[in-house]
Amino acid sequence: MAERKIRVLIAKAGLDGHDRGAKIVAASLRDAGMEVIYTGLRQTPEMIVAAAIQEDADAIGLSSLSGAHMTLFPRVMELLKAQKADNILLFGGGVIPQAEAAKLQEQGVGALFGPGTDTREIAKYVTDEVAKRRKAA
Repeated sequence: MAERKIRVLIAKAGLDGHDRGAKIVAASLRDAGMEVIYTGLRQTPEMIVAAAIQEDADAIGLSSLSGAHMTLFPRVMELLKAQKADNILLFGGGVIPQAEAAKLQEQGVGALFGPGTDTREIAKYVTDEVAKRRKAA
């Protein structure tokens, strides 16, 4: 039986209305053979986690350009744990200072990609990380 495609939910949380990067990442992951669900703008962490569970996502890519990353990422992680869905990889991108990115990663957030990252690097990370998680399950 063939292994199912990786399913990634790309999300924009809060009042951040800048979605060009999220759309580029979504298209790049789709081009890399993944199934991608883009939730659109102004999603709450609750909406994002509910959609990821409903869509049976392997990963959530959260884009943050508004400066709210230290609130949004931990809240998504908290909700994933509360729903016993913390097997879903949470990774992200945007403008996140390195020290804050390190703190988020200490809390269980996956890789965080800044502006200008080669999208092939993001696709490779998601592919490798989801494969590890599937093996561990």
